[in-house]
This record gives sequence, structure tokens and C-alpha cells, in this order.
Amino acid sequence: MFNRRLFIGALAVGAALTLSPLAFAMSAKDYSQKAFEAAQAAGKPILLHITAPWCPTCRAQKPILSKLEGAAKFKNVVTFDIDFDTSKALLRKLHVAQQSTLIVYKGKQEVGRSTGDTNAASIETLLSKAI
Repeated sequence: MFNRRLFIGALAVGAALTLSPLAFAMSAKDYSQKAFEAAQAAGKPILLHITAPWCPTCRAQKPILSKLEGAAKFKNVVTFDIDFDTSKALLRKLHVAQQSTLIVYKGKQEVGRSTGDTNAASIETLLSKAI
């Protein structure tokens, strides 16, 4: 009886750990130039998150961004993830040298950026510049 409870509990914890990264990744889209330009043309607030799967700072930013994107204040923010390892030409164009960079736009105009920030309050302040 005890072994069955332990086994079921371990399965539940394992499932939660396996699925939790998906919850953070659902609101962000992979970057495409066409979608980015469409969001800019529509005057949308935009967040570019330059991320890498191996980056601990990027992983720390994801739950903060997910929480902020779920807030009513930021409901219209369009978020694009840009892979640091595979998007070198785009990163040069954006003048990005490091992963964990956040860039915010208000329509076509860049209004702020930060690199390596994992402070929820300062990330919220940065994101507020876009709205």
C-alpha cells in the first residue's frame, strides 16, 4: 500500500516537472520576420526574448515573463522567442551579443532592452515601456 502511494506520488511529481516548462513556453511564439513586422505595423507592444536552452538566466526569466504576460496590463504584448544559437544573422541585425536579452518595442520603435536581468520588478518596468 505504501509503495503504491509512493509510486503514484512520484509519477505526479515527474509529470509536473515534465510539463511545467510547457506552461511557460505557450504564450511566446518563435520569431518570424513576417509576424514581427505585422505586429509592428499594427502598433502592438512587442517583446523579443533572446534565449538559449542551456542558459540558466533565460530559464529564470521564463516564469517571470509568463506571470507578467498573464497579467491584464500586459495582455496585448506579443512575445517572440529568438534562439541565440541558431539566429546569428538576426542577432547581428538587432545588435545582440548575449542570450537572456529582452528587447521591447512600442510598434516600430525600440523603447528598451536589458541583458541578464532576473529581477521581476525591473522586467515589469521594462515591459511597461512597450504599452
